[in-house]
Amino acid sequence: MAKHREDGIRTADGHLADGSWELSVNITDLERPVTVRLKGDLHIGGLILRIVQAADEQRDWSDHALWWEHRKLWLLKHPWTLDKYGVQANAVLVFTPQHKLLRLQLPSSKRVRVTVSFSDPVFRAVADICRTCNIRHPEELSLLRKPEDPTKKKKKDKETTDDLLEPLIQASGKAGTQGLYSKTMTPMYDTKDGTPLASTAQWFGNDGLTDGGLSVLATSEAAPADVLARRYRQESLADKARINGGWLDSSRSLMEQGVKEKDSLMLRYKYFCFFDINPKYDAIRINQLYEQARWGILLEKVDCTEEEMMMFAALQYHISKLSASPEIRKVESEPDVDAVDSALSDLEVALEVNNPSVPLGDLTSIPQLNDYIKVFKPKRLTLKGYKLYWCVFKDTCITCYKNKEDSTGVPLQTMNLKGCEVAPDVNISGQRFNIKLMIPVPEGMNEIWLRCDNEEQYGRWMAACRLASKGKTMADSSYHGEVDSILSFLRMKQISPDVQISSQSISAADMTPECFVSPRYAKKIKTKQLAARIMEAHQNVANLALVEAKMKFIQAWQSLPDFGIAHFVVRFRGSKKDDALGIAYNRIIRQDVNTGEPIKTWRFNNMKQWNVNWEVKQVIIEFDEEVKIGFNCISADCKVVHEYIGGYIFMSTRSKEQDDNLDEELFHKLTGGWE
Repeated sequence: MAKHREDGIRTADGHLADGSWELSVNITDLERPVTVRLKGDLHIGGLILRIVQAADEQRDWSDHALWWEHRKLWLLKHPWTLDKYGVQANAVLVFTPQHKLLRLQLPSSKRVRVTVSFSDPVFRAVADICRTCNIRHPEELSLLRKPEDPTKKKKKDKETTDDLLEPLIQASGKAGTQGLYSKTMTPMYDTKDGTPLASTAQWFGNDGLTDGGLSVLATSEAAPADVLARRYRQESLADKARINGGWLDSSRSLMEQGVKEKDSLMLRYKYFCFFDINPKYDAIRINQLYEQARWGILLEKVDCTEEEMMMFAALQYHISKLSASPEIRKVESEPDVDAVDSALSDLEVALEVNNPSVPLGDLTSIPQLNDYIKVFKPKRLTLKGYKLYWCVFKDTCITCYKNKEDSTGVPLQTMNLKGCEVAPDVNISGQRFNIKLMIPVPEGMNEIWLRCDNEEQYGRWMAACRLASKGKTMADSSYHGEVDSILSFLRMKQISPDVQISSQSISAADMTPECFVSPRYAKKIKTKQLAARIMEAHQNVANLALVEAKMKFIQAWQSLPDFGIAHFVVRFRGSKKDDALGIAYNRIIRQDVNTGEPIKTWRFNNMKQWNVNWEVKQVIIEFDEEVKIGFNCISADCKVVHEYIGGYIFMSTRSKEQDDNLDEELFHKLTGGWE
């Protein structure tokens, strides 16, 4: 009988027959792969040690990790064995750095190169980027793939180096790497012009992103007319739905979703439920919000009237003029503000303490409105116009009577506005102050129009309608602030008849009006006339400070009917045709995919639960009163819609305590990230 050697049985090639096998591992930046012999019970940490020993290279390997391309999987759990991961001899592993270069387009359309972790979930990667750029509340943003235009051939992007910032922005969670925003050092800004105070300016002085002391991420420039014309394209609901299909999954890493090193992505505000916007700390955040709003209006991603476009153009012109002013860009040496006094001041503003403009009223009763209002219910093939009724607005209902004397009797009509759609139809020059209501009924939506006589009446009734649509009454503390916001928005659109803009003043302004309006209006209105109208509208905002003007722009953007609605093409259960699904910060809207007209609206505050049947990719949502809907997503993965709904639920439930301690676990639980 043959005797075996004491060190074990060997195969024909001389290797030990002890159950071990060879694994070939590619190492990034190394021309040759390394081969290690191991067993399935070896843990990942031990495999990494053997790879480093086999590479025989003196370098820092601390950022490297194992990537399994075939499974789209990072092997990050070092105590796990190869058998537990399912790694066998035919597996192709790559030993590669976790932090790689990413080309990123910010909401301001500026392009930066970012070193970011490709192994962390996108949610955490975005938080690292925002921490580095000093943008608070990173949960409001996410990464979006740039949609490809199928009608055009692939060409090199000519804009990639137009506004590339140098040096690189290092956004990562590596040890020793710190962003500009931290819990121990909070930046302080001047509330009038947005410039950093003395200590903050000194802190930002060596970050490589400053220009004259003011971070370039907090400054804004007018969009060149040629760039605007090149990017402008009329978009249908289907086009908008195609864009929203590009959102990355927040619970998975970049590499797991096919993003490669030096790929281009867009950083955008995804959830339009903005929390705690404070000009003292949010100069960069406010500017990025303003820029995303500005580009959305210029490219007509959000619809607005011609009158509103002139107001937005005037604000843009005013902001660009202030941003270019040396006095605004210069950082003045000012004494630091005591942190306790600053916190008390912020708390006083938040609680509206000693604010005489907000009356307390009778706390034991719910306020109501009583006015003569013109009411119109459009019908097909009808020539009837508005009818004048005595209307009483109480709780969330509007009750109509023939006249004031009959208000104690039986009403002619009662409308419950809870869950309705409220849209303005205002023309200041034509003195038209209409409120369009889409009231949900079992058959669909009832359309009702209210016409007010003047601005003050419109402000009160519009604010009441908006609160009633959310299930709130005029007793809510936000009612008076809503009225003031609506009236302020109207005043910005007003043009004084006494204001005369001469051709000399327009030429002195050195304005290019095509940079401040969408190309559609630039073609519709002649250049001199357009400049004159912008300068007329500018009279209402000429006294605003820089940050205040940006805040006014953001507030006006939020007042638009189509603000913050993400569209998807879906097929509802039981339907034979596709519909558009609009998801806003407080509601879900079923719309006609061709016309955009709302068919049905459901509010988040009436939602009981939602889930996904992952086998058939169907989203199922249950509401109060046994209402249940289901739909399949056509323009995007159902995970994107599921994450949108969960993200907005998370936004509505967050609190002040989550400012510095973001509940990432709750976010992923609501968005289905750990299913």
